Amino acid sequence: MSDAIPPQLLPVGVDPNLLLIVASIVAFGVLSQVLADRYRVPSVLFLILSGIVLGPKVLGIVTQSAFGGSLSTIVGLSVAIIVFEGAFHLHVDKLRQSPVAAVRLITVGSLISFLGTAAAVYYLLGADIGIALVVGALLIATGPTVITPILEIVPVRRPVGAALETEGIVNDVTAAILAAVIFKAVTAQQIDPRNFLVGFVERLGVGVGVGLLVAGLLWYVLTRVDLSSGNAPENARLITFAGALVAYSVANTIATEAGVAAVATAGVVLGNVDIPYREEIEEFKGTIRLIVLSFIFIALAALIEIDTLLSMGLAGVAVVAIVALVLRPLLVFLSTVRTGLSFREKLFVSAVGPRGIIPAAIATLFALELQHLATQEGRGALVAQSNILAGTVFMVIVVTVVLQGGPARWFAERLDILPMRVLIVGSGKVGRSLAERLVERGEDVVVIEEDEETLQSSRSAGFTVKQGDGTDTDVLRSAGIENAKAVIAATGDDDTNLLVSQLARSTFDVEDVIARVNDPKNVDPLEELGVQTISSTDATAWAIDNAIERPALSDWMTEIGRSGDVQEIEVTSEDLAGKSIATLAEDLPNRCLIALVGRDGESRVPDADDTLQYGDHVTFLGQTEAVREAIDRFHPHD
Repeated sequence: MSDAIPPQLLPVGVDPNLLLIVASIVAFGVLSQVLADRYRVPSVLFLILSGIVLGPKVLGIVTQSAFGGSLSTIVGLSVAIIVFEGAFHLHVDKLRQSPVAAVRLITVGSLISFLGTAAAVYYLLGADIGIALVVGALLIATGPTVITPILEIVPVRRPVGAALETEGIVNDVTAAILAAVIFKAVTAQQIDPRNFLVGFVERLGVGVGVGLLVAGLLWYVLTRVDLSSGNAPENARLITFAGALVAYSVANTIATEAGVAAVATAGVVLGNVDIPYREEIEEFKGTIRLIVLSFIFIALAALIEIDTLLSMGLAGVAVVAIVALVLRPLLVFLSTVRTGLSFREKLFVSAVGPRGIIPAAIATLFALELQHLATQEGRGALVAQSNILAGTVFMVIVVTVVLQGGPARWFAERLDILPMRVLIVGSGKVGRSLAERLVERGEDVVVIEEDEETLQSSRSAGFTVKQGDGTDTDVLRSAGIENAKAVIAATGDDDTNLLVSQLARSTFDVEDVIARVNDPKNVDPLEELGVQTISSTDATAWAIDNAIERPALSDWMTEIGRSGDVQEIEVTSEDLAGKSIATLAEDLPNRCLIALVGRDGESRVPDADDTLQYGDHVTFLGQTEAVREAIDRFHPHD
């Protein structure tokens, strides 16, 4: 007996094919997320592959006709949810991490990308100037749909992540509005640069205005209205979700594509004000985002015409190469001059510029409209322009997601820019001095401070500071302790440092916990927890003794982490095991030497004839770059 439900028993209006399509998309979306987590690559890569598998060229489950005339509505509302969710996480404190780089990326960088891409499409593909400008505008966008998954698996320094996130959120808005203005002029056959500017400002103004109004209303409802104590968190989630859709719909009704600016504005505002049930709202939005992202990427990927992509030929490949290998590095390096980002971090940002959902969604809608105009008005030339528009945008998306998004973590590891996440509780003189040294060394440091005046002083100095009680598990969790490699309890109170250390070790299982001890009597209780202690009394005495007896060493030790460095590696490969110290010394870079060799829990200064064994710990000492080069040479990343 067949288990299939007879069509006559289905609810009125339910298309069994549509049910299969939705179920397939959701199932493949979940599978894509699981695979992404398993192999540590952005989920967008698997979502695109899933779309191709479900599309007409393979399984034939998802086709353009399956959506009827509702595709544009589905895409629009999905974009609204995705942009709102990304903007909600764009906090002001993130912008403070790299304000100059972020501003330049969304201004100078956008202009270079826009004009450079348009020129490449115009000259290499023979597109009309209007269509070339539309493509250039669309490909400004990177977007949170591709950047956020990358940053989740590539824990770069916060200034780097902040610059990429800001670029993604803001450029989504810029790309959507600018492309809509240009496209409207193209279809009306009235290309006038002055109209571009006026149309852009009008749509941006409408979007920002509607976004501010909706954000204000949502804030009032969430903070001033009784949402029912039993279901308040759920009601808060639903109200916020509905508000995002309302903002998008109202703004789009007033001006085409103003909805993207509206949801982005509403998201940023709500994300930076004090509202109740924030964690519940973020959790709900994350789940909705996963479903929507799966649906829209798989659906659009399924609609990719492989023949259209292949018809682009070598000229299409050349355009992609220019966008990814020429324009992206150019705009990044120009935008990050004197910003505090290292050369390697700039290379990473240059190598990570995948395009996301905004260009894919809008290019699909524009291409469909061009084909409709070609049929309705007899403008046959628009069919070729439609193919150029859709083909170029999707080719850039596919190639950049696969070649830039997929291997992003590999890029970061090769460039050695993955910092150690350090959480410091207490930003007094000791905590702040330690934070300065770690930040100068390139580590990712978050400081927790309760005192308002001290907190503002540390923030003004450029540190990432989380306000709150360092003995509160919620505060520790929100500061990122679950991803921290080291936690330092550096307050002036031993009891506080003891409690912080206990939480870090027992609750969050942090491997390296170090506590400042003001009273030597408190050393034993902390060490019983497996916490490394630094006694203020002993450390001061040791420093004074060094200054008296070993002044040169004392002076040099103050430079560790700045101009000088000391690093330790473990012998785990044949490149080191079995070799003598003298042999290794010949390959050491200038201004670097092997200071210690540790074996069986003991460390000593090695002789030239000593031979290294598996498990030995080798300590390099010298100038910072020389030590880094030695580490790369003798202990490369796997």
